[in-house]
Amino acid sequence: MTKYWSKLVNKLEPYVPGEQPRDQQYIKLNTNESPYPPSPAVAQALKDFAADSLRRYPDPQSGDLVAALAAYHGLKPQQVFVGNGSDEVLAHAFQAFFKQQDKILFPDISYSFYPVYCALYEIEYCRIALDAEFRIDFDGFRCANGGIILPNPNAPTGIALKIPEIREMLADNPESVVVIDEAYVDFGSDSASQLIPEFDNLLVVQTYSKSRNLAGLRLGFALGNENLIEALQRIKNSFNSYPVDSLTSAIGLAALADETYFQECRRRIIASRERLATALVELGFHVFPSSANFVFVRHPQSQAENIYLELKAAGILVRYFNSARIDDCLRISVGSETECEALLEALKNILNAWGQI
Repeated sequence: MTKYWSKLVNKLEPYVPGEQPRDQQYIKLNTNESPYPPSPAVAQALKDFAADSLRRYPDPQSGDLVAALAAYHGLKPQQVFVGNGSDEVLAHAFQAFFKQQDKILFPDISYSFYPVYCALYEIEYCRIALDAEFRIDFDGFRCANGGIILPNPNAPTGIALKIPEIREMLADNPESVVVIDEAYVDFGSDSASQLIPEFDNLLVVQTYSKSRNLAGLRLGFALGNENLIEALQRIKNSFNSYPVDSLTSAIGLAALADETYFQECRRRIIASRERLATALVELGFHVFPSSANFVFVRHPQSQAENIYLELKAAGILVRYFNSARIDDCLRISVGSETECEALLEALKNILNAWGQI
């Protein structure tokens, strides 16, 4: 125990993000960043931003950004909450809704930040096992609980739920808040936000990091019933009443307004994902169905860790999880066409050297 640490800090096992090595230049296909730059409207917003305004505190309610997000999603401003990335929004949600008598539920293969939040906020939880093909077992969520959180599409598998399945889960759990974490929703699945008028226990969380090409900005938001949003506001205003700075708000507005660029980037990433998946199957990989900006794969003859290490030696980073049930899998972000071709060429060389193609 470190002398000045609290007992809680000593017990924490922090989230470990994808590696960001500095020893050389890598093709980075390990952290699900966009291969494309932000909208040109973002660059213009940066040029137009009045630097002198930074001496003033930002709008504590992020009113303009909240209003724009509400209009975009067909909701009222009172149904929108913004924060510094979806991770902060999720942290507030854990504090606001999940400190209950019963355990909260989430899949056993899921975003690895969820158990970290539970440890930080001392929340009891239960992992519900996915089936052999990494799909949700809905029966496992039909029990007393203090809340449910699901990534949709799931991470790291990329597998998506359909809206009727989410509706059924919401109907089965009317006394619990159900959080749908939609970091990857824009790459092939439908947003559960369309169910907000039906269910006052639904909170949808999204991010600007992936499909808006702004992982370096840190901007996320939640959509839900006014009562849920008010709870998030109470947590926020008890922690940091000025969470989203003026520059971030201006960039967020600019990115949201450029729908044409947003749709084009989505289209290109989805098309690249399908081409990459087909090519990986041809190399002998099992590719799980993905609705995200990454693919989740395993090779029946080669250990995932060995492939990861060989790719790293070749200057390409992918994500290897040394975790139960998925330690034979790799998660590969969809890069540019050039990056995907380099990945495939490196894999061909590796598998050929091992006599597996």
